[in-house]
Amino acid sequence: MSRPLVVSTVSELRAQLRPWRAGGRGIALVPTMGALHEGHLSLVRKAAEEAERVVVSIFVNPTQFAPHEDLATYPRDLASDLRKLEGAPADLVFAPEPAEMYPEGASTVITVGGPAHGLESDARPHFFAGVATVVAKLLIQCAPDVAVFGEKDFQQAAVVRRLVRDLCLPVRIVTLATVREPSGLALSSRNAYLSPEDRDTAATLHKAMTAAAASISAGGNPEAALAVARRQMESVGFTIDYLELRDAETLGAHDPSLDRPARLLAAVRLSGVRLIDNIPVIKASSRDVTMAAARYT
Repeated sequence: MSRPLVVSTVSELRAQLRPWRAGGRGIALVPTMGALHEGHLSLVRKAAEEAERVVVSIFVNPTQFAPHEDLATYPRDLASDLRKLEGAPADLVFAPEPAEMYPEGASTVITVGGPAHGLESDARPHFFAGVATVVAKLLIQCAPDVAVFGEKDFQQAAVVRRLVRDLCLPVRIVTLATVREPSGLALSSRNAYLSPEDRDTAATLHKAMTAAAASISAGGNPEAALAVARRQMESVGFTIDYLELRDAETLGAHDPSLDRPARLLAAVRLSGVRLIDNIPVIKASSRDVTMAAARYT
């Protein structure tokens, strides 16, 4: 596979997409902030299964960072990202500058309710307005038939689905399961900030969450299971922003009396690095639950 074509302006993007669309070729968009890893590449491969042409956007979106967050130091290496995409089925990369996405005087912001309430928005009140605004821009600029997101950012994907539904945008949202390191740590661009020792410690996040999910699935008390997980996380040095059990569809409070899927979501900090993760909580047989708990203890 050859390196994808790169454009940096909306007019160039639309010019490249126009003949594809006129020829009846489906277009898939994979929005990223760069610092690509295997998780992103899996999204690109999924996008190629969903449409004939794949566009990858690479843009570190300033509006989803608070002043005290890591916008200035967020990893950026477009040349490295393009080399990684040589082995992936990407046809076009849209890599705009901030002024292209937010022209001087730009003042329009999109806010989303519903799944945007709580969890990430409690810790980062600015975050989802920035995400919703930039995703809406990308979907309007690219006008894809399908857009692919990873489940690691589970709440973000829920916000995007609500955005698309509420604004009647003609795009299908596809999500792909989190890609993990052998230790269970979710792949993330921010993992690059972790020291080798912290990287080993970070694996405790998924282990503790998996054990809690297994306990809840087996009929255990959710609050007791979460309390055990919190103690385990704090014992190895995590500061916990949240660890909560939510309805998997609405992200509202989980009602155990209803036969609905649940999701366990967490955000923690380790040596100043913020990590997020989530896993499904499903009803399972006693044998399955025992095996799952044993694997991560």
